[in-house]
Amino acid sequence: MIFSTYQFIFAFLPITFLVYFLLNRFRYYSIAKIWLALASLYFYGQGSPDFFPYFLGSVVGNYVVGTCLTRMDGEQKNQKKLLLFIGIMGNVGLLGYYKYTDFFIENYNLLTGSDYALKHIVLPIGISFFTFQLIAFLVDSYRGETKQYDVINYLLFITFFPQLIVGPIIHHAEVVPQFENEENLKLNFDNIAAGLFLFSIGCAKKILLADPLTTDAQSFFGNIHDSLPMIESWYHSIEYTVSYYFDLSGYADMAIGLGLMFNIVIPHNFDSPYKARNFQDYWRRWHMTLSRFLSAYIFRSVYRKGNKWRNYYIATMVTFFVSGFWHGAGWTFVVWGIVNGLFVCIAAWMHRKNWKFPFPLAFALTAIGVVGVRVLFVANTFTDAWNVYCGMVNFGSLGNSVYEIAQHVWGFVKGNASNTLLLLLGLFICWFLPNSRQMMEKFRPSWKSAVYAAVLLTLCIMQMNQVVQFLYFQF
Repeated sequence: MIFSTYQFIFAFLPITFLVYFLLNRFRYYSIAKIWLALASLYFYGQGSPDFFPYFLGSVVGNYVVGTCLTRMDGEQKNQKKLLLFIGIMGNVGLLGYYKYTDFFIENYNLLTGSDYALKHIVLPIGISFFTFQLIAFLVDSYRGETKQYDVINYLLFITFFPQLIVGPIIHHAEVVPQFENEENLKLNFDNIAAGLFLFSIGCAKKILLADPLTTDAQSFFGNIHDSLPMIESWYHSIEYTVSYYFDLSGYADMAIGLGLMFNIVIPHNFDSPYKARNFQDYWRRWHMTLSRFLSAYIFRSVYRKGNKWRNYYIATMVTFFVSGFWHGAGWTFVVWGIVNGLFVCIAAWMHRKNWKFPFPLAFALTAIGVVGVRVLFVANTFTDAWNVYCGMVNFGSLGNSVYEIAQHVWGFVKGNASNTLLLLLGLFICWFLPNSRQMMEKFRPSWKSAVYAAVLLTLCIMQMNQVVQFLYFQF
């Protein structure tokens, strides 16, 4: 089950919402929370029924370990370290088995000449996201930064259905106090209006923009060959870059909007990343809750001021290596992470030297870099990525005269008119319009916002028979 389906919008959401607030209305607060936790577990179980028992076991096991860590005193330092190590390895082991088993088998076969059969394990939905949240909970429990949450509030922190599958990655200190606040158990019509408004924006991003662009771009990247034309290489690479942003940010908007409807504030995940002037700026704006997690639990574990082997650049490269490997079980993802890390280090070095390109040049170079690394991200193999890069500089495919070039461009645009209009609209939104966070800061319930949301939702509902799965659905 995903947000942009009839089942979710017309059945799961209204039933979950009505029962939750009815129970709260009659002061059955604990039962209401149990209902929301059970509904969230049902939501997850619909998407990954085979993995569901293991997911439930992982959630319970981490609660037990986290509770034990908080109860240990300072004299049990070694025992705490051992328990933390066991807890983290349990999470990493589960993620590693499902996500990386075939990757390690492939590389072992390549290095040793063996012929072990691949397992073809189906990756459970959302496993990378909730694994990060569980690890953060254990580390903070070890550091003494958590209190002993009751099991219901802990369950809601992990399983709250809006953010369970694709994030944003939430921190326990952000949401558990919200579930404990009795004011949040009452209907708040301003929050409901704001939530529906943001949900409609996210739904439109996903269904009206991302889905058609993604389908077209994936068709291109699924059939890569030698001697690709220049226009097609650039067009579909930019198309995928734009669709990827609207797919992921659309989910985040829907998740945040749904959270608001339940009076739970979920952190924003994007801040107009395609307006960035360098890669350091870009990664401050892109998937911000993931960047926050990696900064808090990877970068800060490596970085030591004054230590040349653990300085900013080394810590940055280690962080982006982990990020690349987290994103996918393949060397293309690892190299993608390393290249991003190098670009961030270059931006940091330039900032340290107080070197700054004029904004138009900085913006253009960053945009080209973002498209370039996205090719590496989406390509199935290095060969495919290389063919696309070669296509990007295949000037011979344009023709030998201005007339031939114009004719070629017009013919391609004419044959892809609808997607070209969507692509241009997407770029205009990315570059010139306020983002979702900025819109919500100025939001006030009104008949205009209600009509706007109703029109977007109506258009989306009319297209829901053609929904494409979220790109991050199985990360």
